[in-house]
Amino acid sequence: MKILGGKYKGRNFYMPLGIRPTQNMLRAAIFDVLGHDLSGLSFLELFAGSGAVGLEAISRGAKRVVMVEHNDLNAKTIRENCELLGIGLGGDVSLVHADAFKTVKTLSEEAKTFDIVFFDPPYARKLAKKTLKLLESRDILHAQSLVLIQYEESEKLDVPETFKVLTQRRYGSSYLMLLQRLQND
Repeated sequence: MKILGGKYKGRNFYMPLGIRPTQNMLRAAIFDVLGHDLSGLSFLELFAGSGAVGLEAISRGAKRVVMVEHNDLNAKTIRENCELLGIGLGGDVSLVHADAFKTVKTLSEEAKTFDIVFFDPPYARKLAKKTLKLLESRDILHAQSLVLIQYEESEKLDVPETFKVLTQRRYGSSYLMLLQRLQND
């Protein structure tokens, strides 16, 4: 797999066996939706897998990137990918090797907020709806934060009233939905 844009464009990275990677077409679509320049923005990737989307965010100038991955092999692969690209972990780029749901709760308790949250949970586990509900209930989003969800066609998402749907696109059996957090009253 290769980084598609930004500082590390064209650089290869590793993909762990046994995961459904975010293919190049979908990764390109993600950054077509979010924009190609993420300079100064904070980015959270839940269920990071290989870290492909977080690595793209770093390459495109995101100021702070947190990649969350529970699986041991996948977390090791993210570390190796960062090393391969010369990206130091710690400080503004971090890997949290833990459960995504527990991590969101911890980030909320630490009063950390993000400009963009991306998540692409394992399709078979139907976790997109549960993840969105958790994001709604925890304070890791500020007014105007963007949430981008990649989910399977068969999983129906109910969008909470605290979010506005900006776009929804289909790519084969996958969907991308971009939401914006609405201003709290």
